Amino acid sequence: MLQSKSIGEKITKARKQKGLSQSELAQLVAISSQAVGKWERGESLPNISVLNQLAEILGVDLNYFSDSFQSIVDEVSSTEPTERNKSNRPSEAANGTLWDFSEGNWMNADFSGVTNLTEKFNYSNVQNCLFVGAELRGLQLKNNNFHHCDFSNADVSNARIERSNFSANSFSNCSLQHVEFSGSYVSGSDFTQANFTSLTFGSGGFENNTLTDAVFKQTSFVDTRIKDVIFNGSMENCSFEKCKLTNVTFQDVTLTQTFFKHNRFKGVTFVNCQADRITYEFLKIGKVDLTGITLLV
Repeated sequence: MLQSKSIGEKITKARKQKGLSQSELAQLVAISSQAVGKWERGESLPNISVLNQLAEILGVDLNYFSDSFQSIVDEVSSTEPTERNKSNRPSEAANGTLWDFSEGNWMNADFSGVTNLTEKFNYSNVQNCLFVGAELRGLQLKNNNFHHCDFSNADVSNARIERSNFSANSFSNCSLQHVEFSGSYVSGSDFTQANFTSLTFGSGGFENNTLTDAVFKQTSFVDTRIKDVIFNGSMENCSFEKCKLTNVTFQDVTLTQTFFKHNRFKGVTFVNCQADRITYEFLKIGKVDLTGITLLV
């Protein structure tokens, strides 16, 4: 189990290797030298944002502070509180238990390797943050804004995402299996080689996203505005229902058992695509231009 003393010893060691006094380090972090003294004596712990600062200033990786980065996330206290912890909403961190990232304004933070966030990241504004390779399975997100964050190679499977906005993020090679989006908007994001298997997207918007070599299997879009998107690869057992598709291109796509029901199409194009008979008939009912589709034998 992580001890404050262990963190303090590591701060002391890295500080001395950099040739910094406690006072000089305090000035770089913009805190009091007394606070640095408390950290090094193990009387308190810096919060996660300050740990990121310390890692950069001292020239170490964030994982330097613990053999298990999760221990930092689970056990760091709020003795040095952030502005978020001063809010009226009580957090578990204030009681010295689990750190709660909710209701925060997070910028330029590195959460790579974070695990077990569950419901600890709601009502937050998150910009330019790293979640590379993070294990975010089962994550519950509500009323969040994520801008220009990197989720590359992260596992976000079985997440539930409600009323949140995602813009200009990277989900390259990200696992999004069994994720449920509801009332959310995703735009300008990179989903290259992302896995959308059994993902459900409902009552929101999906616009201007890159989907190169993404995997679509048992994927559902319901009551979704889909705009300025190019689908490629294969779609198996997928469905589009009550969606508005605008300027959408299906290019080099093989569509099997993919249903299109009660959709509105505007500027939808099929280029060098193949489809089985049932998918073809659904598209015919939708009165789309089928000249770019050949039937699978």
